[in-house]
Amino acid sequence: MRTQVAIIGAGPAGLALGRLLEKAGIDNVILERKSGEYVLSRIRAGVLEQGSADVLDRLGLGARMHAEGLTHHGVDLCFDGDIQHIDFTALVGRHVTVYGQTEVTRDLMAARAASSLTTIYEADEVTPHDFDGARPRVTWRKDGVTHSLDCDFIVGCDGFHGVARASIPERALTLFDRHYPFGWLGVMVDQPPVSDELIYAHHERGFALCSMRSMTRSRYYVQVQEGERVEDWSDQRFWDELRRRINPQAAASLRTGASIEKSIAPLRSFVAEPLRFGALFLAGDAAHIVPPTGAKGLNLAISDVVMLGEALAAFYADKSAAGLDDYSRRALSRIWKAERFSWWMTTLLHTFPETGPFGRRIQRADFDYLRASKAAQTSLAENYTGLSLAVE
Repeated sequence: MRTQVAIIGAGPAGLALGRLLEKAGIDNVILERKSGEYVLSRIRAGVLEQGSADVLDRLGLGARMHAEGLTHHGVDLCFDGDIQHIDFTALVGRHVTVYGQTEVTRDLMAARAASSLTTIYEADEVTPHDFDGARPRVTWRKDGVTHSLDCDFIVGCDGFHGVARASIPERALTLFDRHYPFGWLGVMVDQPPVSDELIYAHHERGFALCSMRSMTRSRYYVQVQEGERVEDWSDQRFWDELRRRINPQAAASLRTGASIEKSIAPLRSFVAEPLRFGALFLAGDAAHIVPPTGAKGLNLAISDVVMLGEALAAFYADKSAAGLDDYSRRALSRIWKAERFSWWMTTLLHTFPETGPFGRRIQRADFDYLRASKAAQTSLAENYTGLSLAVE
């Protein structure tokens, strides 16, 4: 079996790359360890930068996003009850779209199935081989039989714990990692959102976020200490804690109910460098992780594969390897800017007990500066709605 590009991972990064390559006439096969149903069952955030939404439009996948997604022209930041609205449209002329990552994945899967492109789910023991030479290949087992796929390039879109990055010799990678000593306890509920805009709140008890998936389904988060268990958080305890942390007006209008999903997600910042080793490339969570505070994870995955897709298209159309040679540098330039923004949002809005009263005063000064400075608000809006792919 042979293809031009073997893609490991059928999450949004792998599926979007497959769609981009399809549009460029480049044959590709996607290998996924889990079932398609499992991939669609994963609950993830869904704030799309305007550039990411534009990419989905370009791929012919924007119809449901525009029909069901929620356009947001700003966010509210709250510090101990004081509110600052950040008006994206007025500041930078852009917006974001709330559209769940699961729905993006569903649209990409449907488009791939309609094109009759090969996606192999439940592929066990997926292993890339010989990617430092002239004949790369990928092997896997399915139904007890070992299969092999010859290719020109391998792209690892298989997440933080995937096999692609783990297959690269340790000496060839530099890993940058920061682990945050807390997580986000998230609750999904079938109730209207508490606000038309997302609310990011800092409180002495910890961070809180009010977001939504639709006009009838809301997603809420509170910061919890490392090691806490979901089982220790009843719905009532969660709602009581959320009300304490958000501003009084929002707390008074909050509509609660039985949770339909509840989970704790750890927070970390992570980058692997470089993103290429021979014929093997990394993209999405295989290459980087950001804390969700800045809503950058899915958007970085999309920008990675756009850059790589363009480079592969140039290679096959023009026999030029310049884009492939520059992919790692170009993608990492944007990745580190998103890492910085996500770190800054996390630092501003979460409580860090180790920093003490001095640390909280610095956070308050940062928030007060943001309230008073249009330049600071513009910087936040520019980063939140997404930097241009041309930004170096």
